[in-house]
Amino acid sequence: MKYKNSRIRPWPRTAARAVPRPGEGKRGPEGHLGYLVRQANVAVRAAMEKALGDIAITPPQFAVLTMIAAYPGVSGADLARLTFLTPQTINVIVGNLGKMGAIRKSADAEHGRILRLAATAKGRALLKRCRARVMEVEARLAGLVGRDEERVVRGWLSAVGEALGK
Repeated sequence: MKYKNSRIRPWPRTAARAVPRPGEGKRGPEGHLGYLVRQANVAVRAAMEKALGDIAITPPQFAVLTMIAAYPGVSGADLARLTFLTPQTINVIVGNLGKMGAIRKSADAEHGRILRLAATAKGRALLKRCRARVMEVEARLAGLVGRDEERVVRGWLSAVGEALGK
């Protein structure tokens, strides 16, 4: 078949290559670091979604509730930075956690438009249930390496966040 524009060619009819599974090909140790970090992130999130599924809380909600409990009085803007979520997503999650009775909001003493957030007793109980499930995922992660290697991995991931997150 002739084409008017000689630069346009049909897609070559070659045998399709099988997409590698995680750990194989470019999805394995020879892959790009950024891709491997993203692949790991997606796998961890999927495992967390499965672990939290019957509690009816999402991994982002868990992350937000964790940070609110860890840093009582945190603002929505601070939560967005801590959880890597957009301010719009934080507003939705905070609204949903509020409807669940898991958090309480109070106006900042100096800046009335800023809301300060804190976990309620119900929120802390929910967080405890979630943590038990998430700790199972964390244990599976830690089980992939020894204690010394885990410290190295944690240090490296922290350093990546610090160096590239500027």
